[in-house]
Amino acid sequence: MEHYQKEKLTIDIVKANVFTILILIPISLLYVAPYYLLHKGDSTIINFKSFLESITINFGIAGIPLFILLISAMGIIAHELIHGIVWSRYSKRGLKSIKFGFLWKILTPYCHCKEPLLLKNYIIGVIMPAIILGLLPAIYAIIFGNLGFLIFGIFFTMVAGGDFLIINLLRNEERNSLVADHPSEAGCYIYRIKKDK
Repeated sequence: MEHYQKEKLTIDIVKANVFTILILIPISLLYVAPYYLLHKGDSTIINFKSFLESITINFGIAGIPLFILLISAMGIIAHELIHGIVWSRYSKRGLKSIKFGFLWKILTPYCHCKEPLLLKNYIIGVIMPAIILGLLPAIYAIIFGNLGFLIFGIFFTMVAGGDFLIINLLRNEERNSLVADHPSEAGCYIYRIKKDK
């Protein structure tokens, strides 16, 4: 890596959490507006209420919170798995270059790629959970009038807020740069090719 100049690029976790909450408004508008225009006269809300009532009948009053907790936990784990699977496709050692773990201080799973990737490949791995768990369920919800998928899509697009901030850090970098995931902070190392003097 002697031909590269290394720089650490990280995001502040507190700012990332605030940003994640703030993007809920534009994401909701982006997804809810077409959903409402297409389905305001049908029975999607009634169907969703019936679904929630069936959970309450089968599992009691704690059924809905437990269901939400279960779906959220599974989605967050899936978010990290998607990062790892995509990055492994671009790394030389495949899944051997991917480390999964759990940060007990903030009660969240994480995924870390242990080798540098080309900028575009790194970004694909960063954005893919937002596409698979956020955008695609929202599109399905808008087309077929499924309120549950709409809420799921909104939530998991919002969960990708930190990923959007990392992409923002890298937006002006040159395409031939390498990016290494930071092992313990929210961010990465950028390896820029040294310019000839």
